[in-house]
Amino acid sequence: MKTAVSLYAAVLGPGFNRLAPALRDFHALQGRVSLSGEVVVRPPAGRMAGWLARCLGAPRRPASGPIRFLLEAGPSAEVWTRHFPGRTMSSRLRLQDGALVERLGAAELRFGLVERDGRLEMELQRMRFFGLPCPRWLRPRVRAIETGDARRLHFDVSASVPGLGLVASYQGYLDLDSCRMEPA
Repeated sequence: MKTAVSLYAAVLGPGFNRLAPALRDFHALQGRVSLSGEVVVRPPAGRMAGWLARCLGAPRRPASGPIRFLLEAGPSAEVWTRHFPGRTMSSRLRLQDGALVERLGAAELRFGLVERDGRLEMELQRMRFFGLPCPRWLRPRVRAIETGDARRLHFDVSASVPGLGLVASYQGYLDLDSCRMEPA
């Protein structure tokens, strides 16, 4: 089921219509839907980075294989549950003051969304960890890019912390033709 207004459309404004069709279709989904695809997960850089990954609920072991993605999208919030090989990670997204706020484990991340040449880029603006503001010098370097081709949404997500290195990283795709409604 689709609607004209989604969290992403609200943040991107006219840029939403310039996204690749697969991205527009995915980010317009409403209700409880599942999709499948493939993913490659890279492990955290070390013990401390692994501890941070655990606090976020992010995968901590290298893996590749199928991913099942469950989206619960309503008019004011979305819940994303990613079933990686060997690990499940869930986050809640909502709008706040024109930005997208994602609650991921012990972190609350505020993102600006940018459309560039049909792709979607998420830019980390602020972060709170265990409720405390993260200073700019310690803020993770986040790469979160979505592209689309035909009926696939490709994602490339990674986060590194200064002095600790890679905390989380996964790349892959979701097949939009696998999309199906799930019971509530």
